[in-house]
Amino acid sequence: MKVELFIPCFIDQIYPETAFNTIKLLQKAGCEVVYNPKQTCCGQPAYNGGFWDEAKKIGLKFLNDFAEDCFIVSPSASCTGMIKNGYDDLFTNSTVHNRCRNIQSNIYELSDFLVNVLKKDYFGAELVGTAVYHDSCSALRECKIKDEPRQLLTQVGGLEVIPMSDQETCCGFGGTFAVKFEGISAAMAEQKIQNAMAVKADYIISTDSSCLIQLQGYIDKHQLPIKTKHIADVLTSGWANI
Repeated sequence: MKVELFIPCFIDQIYPETAFNTIKLLQKAGCEVVYNPKQTCCGQPAYNGGFWDEAKKIGLKFLNDFAEDCFIVSPSASCTGMIKNGYDDLFTNSTVHNRCRNIQSNIYELSDFLVNVLKKDYFGAELVGTAVYHDSCSALRECKIKDEPRQLLTQVGGLEVIPMSDQETCCGFGGTFAVKFEGISAAMAEQKIQNAMAVKADYIISTDSSCLIQLQGYIDKHQLPIKTKHIADVLTSGWANI
């Protein structure tokens, strides 16, 4: 199966290894992965900031950078949610209406694609420790993704996934929210991390690198004994010579 890969800004600039692990994972699942190096942003920062004209320009570039008759996979529920939902505001009844709808129907967040399209959940990964899964707002509320990441994580050798309090509560990032309301944002991150540490988790795992950079920043600042991991990095853990 041929898939086009969309790598969001956060991963491209801060977590490039997650991008490469996404490619490895899709290839192991039997996919031919195509990456267009001209791709940039989906337009979400401008859209969330209220700059819809600028978001339309970036979004139009996105629609032109990807095929409308091919699966598009992204290791980000946030950006996937933007395209599936935010693009309704930007391109409904426009000259690219039909192209937009086709791309919206073909783009998937990584865990959603693996479980619901490829019907695969075991990839031979091994990661010893205990973990909590953080439901990102975009994954849970925009993309309706909840069981898929957990199904994948239960197949990782040596990893025990345990529940924590306020599992579905926001981490406090929210894009510009973290900048405009720094105090509230930091308090929300603190609460999420305290809940994870209360159950003695070694890792906080999520589908979204934006949530992870928020949480890891707090962890690093306070030198706490817990780590964050993107699900793509977990599902490729323990692979040898790949």
